[in-house]
Amino acid sequence: MTVAVETGLWQLDPAASAVALQHRTMWGLVTVKGAFAAVSGRGEVRPDGSAVGTLTLDVASLDTGNAKRDKHLRSADFFDADHHPEITFAVRGAELRDGDAVHVIGQLTVRGISRPLSLTARLAGADADALTLEAEFTVDREKFGMGWNQLGMIRGLTTVTTALRFIRAAA
Repeated sequence: MTVAVETGLWQLDPAASAVALQHRTMWGLVTVKGAFAAVSGRGEVRPDGSAVGTLTLDVASLDTGNAKRDKHLRSADFFDADHHPEITFAVRGAELRDGDAVHVIGQLTVRGISRPLSLTARLAGADADALTLEAEFTVDREKFGMGWNQLGMIRGLTTVTTALRFIRAAA
């Protein structure tokens, strides 16, 4: 069954959306988890059913539950929030395929470094006034200039999990 998504402009509902990350550290013994409290975005569903849009994360809003670690993550060793306060994902194209699967192609920019990113999201719900997209994907932080790795403690990929609710934008 294919779900129809209404054409037009959509605005992210930050109160009903979440972007979280997790990364195994301490040689794989500990999983650090965090979430971005400040998320914004908008999109447009075109008449042909494809979509484009932008998602923006406020780097300073990352909360891992440890203030000292959060401060380090905002430093030049990692996100360099003073010089690059936002992470953006520019969606160049999104298409609903195979029921609720959404193929997304875009460009992720972290620390001023942009890389292509393709992923499959899931349309978790849609009606005339709201739609929810969920996705889980991995990112190699070293490709974005975040190679800090004291004593080789941090290895592997960072897993990003999103639940994004969009509401119809005022015309």
